[in-house]
Amino acid sequence: MPTHLVVGAGAIGTPLVRRLAERGDTVRVATRRGTEVAGAAALTLDAKDAAALTSAADGADTIVVCSNPPYPAWGTEWPALTTALIDTAAATGAGIVLMGNLYGHGPVSEPMTEHTPLASAEKKGSVRADSWKRLLAAADRGVRAVEVRASDYFGPGAGRNAHLGCDFFGPLVAGRTAHAVGDVTQPHAWAYLPDVVSTLVAAIDHDEWGRAWLTPHATHASRVEIAEEARRRYGLTGRVRPWNPLLWAGLTRTVPFLREVRAMQYQFDSPFVVDSSESERLLGIGPTPWPEALDATIAATRDAARRP
Repeated sequence: MPTHLVVGAGAIGTPLVRRLAERGDTVRVATRRGTEVAGAAALTLDAKDAAALTSAADGADTIVVCSNPPYPAWGTEWPALTTALIDTAAATGAGIVLMGNLYGHGPVSEPMTEHTPLASAEKKGSVRADSWKRLLAAADRGVRAVEVRASDYFGPGAGRNAHLGCDFFGPLVAGRTAHAVGDVTQPHAWAYLPDVVSTLVAAIDHDEWGRAWLTPHATHASRVEIAEEARRRYGLTGRVRPWNPLLWAGLTRTVPFLREVRAMQYQFDSPFVVDSSESERLLGIGPTPWPEALDATIAATRDAARRP
C-alpha cells in the first residue's frame, strides 16, 4: 500500500488522513504541534524546514499539503514552504499534491475551469499563484506536483473562519442574524468538505502530474438562498445580512485577518462560479447532493449548539 505524508491537520487534513488510513494506506501527519489523528503516525515539525521535511517524507509516495498559514503571514510562509517542498520532492522523489484555492485567478467574469489563467493582482492570490508556478518550474529537478483547487468550503468541521462555517449556520440555527462579507445575493461556489477530500484522494490515485484539478461544488447558491432554504426545510428563523459598511470598514482597519478578508471581497460582490466538469470526468468524482450536504451541516451545527 502507498505511503503518504500529510502536512497539516485542520479542516481538510484531518479527514483526509482518516480517509487514507481507513482504506489501508500508511499515513504520517506532520504539524507544528504533533497533532494526533487516528490511523496515522504523528510528527512534529515546521514544514518550512527542508531537512526535517525531507526526513519526514523518506519513503513516502506523496506529500499532501493541507496547511494554511494565517493570512497576514502568507507573504513569508508560502515562499519558504514552497522552497522546502521543492527540495524535499527533489531529494525523495515523492509527488506533491497541493491543496489550493481560487485566489490565484483574481476577479473573473465567467465560470472558472482548470485552465483559467492565474492573473491575480491581490497579494495573497499572487503568492499562491507563484507557489504553483515554482512547483511546475521545478520539473527539471524531477519534482512532480498537482494542485487541487476549491472555492470556499462548508460542512461539519468547517470552523469559524469559513464563510459558510459555524459563524454562518450557528446564528441561523439560533434564530439570530448571520453577518456576511460582500453582496449576499450573488451566486457563489461552495465545496462540501467530504468532496474536497474525495478530490484529493482521486488526484493521488490518478497519478497525473503538472496540472490543476477542481473539486466538485455542491451548490452555487447565494447566501440569501441558502438561508431561505434552511428556514423552509428546518423551520429556522435566523437570517443573513451583509455587514454594516461602517462597522465593516472599522473592523478591517483594526483586525489584520479581516483586512485580508476584505481584499478578497471581490469574490462575493459578483458571481463566483466554477465549472469542474473536466475534473469530475477524468477523476470519476462528483458533488454530494446539496440536500444531503445541507442536512449534515445543519445537524452538525445543532449538535455543536447543544454542547456546553
